[in-house]
Order: sequence, then C-alpha cells, then structure tokens
Amino acid sequence: MDPIWLAYASFPILLLLIFLRVPIGLAMLVVGLVGSWQVYGSVDPLLNQMKSMAYSQFSSHSLSIVPLFLLMGQFATLGGMSKSLFKAAEAFIGHLRGGVAMAAVGACAGFGAICGSSLATAATMGQVALPELKRAGYAGSLAAGTLAAGGTLGILIPPSIVLVIYAILAEQNIAKLFAAAFIPGILAALGYMLVVNIVVRINPKLAGSMAPVPWSERVAALGAVWPVILIFVVVVGGIYSGLFTPTEGAAVGAVSTGVLAVWRGGLTRRKLVEAFEATAGGSAMVFMIVLGAAAYNSFLALSQMPQELASWVGGQGFSPFMVLWAILVFYLIFGCVMDSLSMILLTIPIFFPMVSGLDFGLPPEETAIWFGILVLIVVEVGLITPPVGMNLFVIQSMAPDISIRDAYRGVWPFVVSDLIRVTLLVIFPGITLAVLRL
Repeated sequence: MDPIWLAYASFPILLLLIFLRVPIGLAMLVVGLVGSWQVYGSVDPLLNQMKSMAYSQFSSHSLSIVPLFLLMGQFATLGGMSKSLFKAAEAFIGHLRGGVAMAAVGACAGFGAICGSSLATAATMGQVALPELKRAGYAGSLAAGTLAAGGTLGILIPPSIVLVIYAILAEQNIAKLFAAAFIPGILAALGYMLVVNIVVRINPKLAGSMAPVPWSERVAALGAVWPVILIFVVVVGGIYSGLFTPTEGAAVGAVSTGVLAVWRGGLTRRKLVEAFEATAGGSAMVFMIVLGAAAYNSFLALSQMPQELASWVGGQGFSPFMVLWAILVFYLIFGCVMDSLSMILLTIPIFFPMVSGLDFGLPPEETAIWFGILVLIVVEVGLITPPVGMNLFVIQSMAPDISIRDAYRGVWPFVVSDLIRVTLLVIFPGITLAVLRL
C-alpha cells in the first residue's frame, strides 16, 4: 500500500483500538511500529529505530518538568491549599447570589495556578466545595457543572503540563506559552462566574444563600492564601523573567509547596510516600503516551502524510481562518472521546506544519503560541461534554445523588461560555498575545 494511504488508514484503526479500551499510549505505539514496519518493508530498520526511541524521547531535559509539576500538585493538595483558596473566595463573595459557586470557580483558578492538571483540580476542589454547595442549598446540576467547568482551569492557567508538551512538540518557548495562557485563563474564570450569575438570575431556585462573613474572618481567610500567591508569583514570574528555567521553576515550586505542606502538618512520612507514588504513576502514564506518540508520529513522518496534507491545504486557496476553524471543530469533536494530552501528542505533528504555512498576519512565533492556546482551550471543552466528559464523571463519582443527566444539563451554559471565548480569541489574537507584547 502507498505510504500516504497507509497513514490515512491508520487513523480509523487507532480510533478502533481506543474505543476497544486499549490504553491510548499502547495503541499509538502498536499502530506506529506496525506502520513503520510496513513503510520500511523490512524489520531491521524498525529494530534500529526502536533501540534508541525511548532514550531519545526521555533524555529530553524539558520532560523533567512533568513529574515536578505533578509532585507540586500533590504537595499543594496535602498542604490544604485548595480548602484555603475556597474559604477565602467564599468569605468575600459567598453571600452574593450564586456566590458560593462563583467562589468555587475562583478557587479552581487559584489551585490551577499551582497544579497544572484538570482532573486533579476537579477532584480536589470537588472534595472541598461540593459539601459547601450542598449545605448552601445549590442544585446538584449547578454544583456539578460549576466544578467540572472550573476543573478545566487547572490546565489552562499556568503552569500547565499540556502546554509544556505542546512547547516541546512545536519547539516553542515554554515561558512565553505560560504568559500567553494567563489572560485566556482569567477570561475563562470570569466567564464561568458570569454564567453562574446569569443562571441563578434566570432560575433562583438553583442556588441557596449564606450569611455575609464578618470582615475580621475575611481578612483571616485572605491571610491563609498568601503562600499560594507567593508560590505562583515566584514560579511563573521567575520563569517568565528568566530568573529560572522552566525546569528550575518547577523544582522551586515543588520544594515550596512541600515545605508549606510540612508547615501545615499535612505531609507526614506516609503521605510523602503516597505523594511520590501518585507522582510516579502519573508520570509513567504521561511518558507512556509520549512514547506511543513518538512511535506513531515517526510513522507519519516516514509516510510523508503531514507534508502532503499541508501542501494540499495550501494549494486549495482556503482562507487561513477557514482552515483554523476546521481544525478547532475537529479538536472539539474528538476531544469528547480522547484526553487532552493524547490529542495534543497525536495531532500537533500533523496540524502544526499546516497552520505554520498559513498567513494570519502574525509573526511565526506568535502564530505558534496563539494556535497552541486555542487548541488547549478547545480540547479542554471535551472534558465537560458528552459522551465522555471526564471532569463530569469525576464530580459525579463524589456525589452519586447527582445523576449524570443533571450534570450534563448543568454544564451546558459553561460550554457556551467556552465557545464564545474561543470565538473572541480567534477574531482578536491580540488578547492572547497581549502579555507577550508588553
């Protein structure tokens, strides 16, 4: 079979394996190796490739950021930072209409700034905020929708593991990608808060109320979150200013959150071992997906399919924005059935050359950064949409009394907010790039 058609045929095979519940890293590894074998026509070149593939991938210094940020998130949870963030936000706005739900969104944004994982943010904040939302009389649909959507902030607001992987694949500056994600992340949090406000005004029965908190308690609650703010400023500010490399910044963040967890009494010897085990498990999962993607992308490169596809698109005379919208719709659809990291690893080697060859009126570096942020946002929408919606399943598993149907119904207003935000960022790239242009 012609190598290009072999590459096209590999996509449905890969999707079939994923739907059969084969781990996506293993599926990409198998399809990639078999495809390369077919292109080579002999097993010897494939064996030569395999003996160095794992080392060439994992010897990258940049990948050390992944376990460090995962460990940082583990320490942040043990240090009670999620609870402190939620209590501080609740103290200031909890008495407003829909205020407890808006406080949950604000706490998700704060925790995302020291976590870097959507599922971890949703799970951690669900444990903290769900009981408070129920106690305040919030409907299960609104509570589940708010926390599931808020969890997506964990991967958008820097630091973000997926942005690190995108930076490696697209050969972009990690610090600049973190900076570019800041404004879209803040807009996402504000958009979710606005959604809560609109929903409870339309149907006041969905939200309960709580008494205002005295100012003395508000100040005390605010004082409890200063370490989180300090860690975020030191890590992200240090990376962006050039004081740290991204890897050094991740190490500083992990040590800082670990010290804070010890100071607050949440990091016992047993908890430390559990944190290391969870970090090792998460890192192994990520690295397995990276290895599988490396094998599959190597096969695609051998087939010349990405280059042929980019040339075909460029020769059709399509509007650059038409191509961009088509790619984003693709991510929106497939993000419903695949996790964000897998989508990025699988598709960026195909779509990035295509987008790089289009003229959006931006310098190449700005185009790459802008595209990365757009892709990240759209893929994350998949975490809160049917039929998978992993964040929704995480929240629903903590509250079995909330049906998955109610959870889906509660999250749709937040999906609309995401789509509006994506549209604005596509039309006005300067919003994403504003921090870079300062």
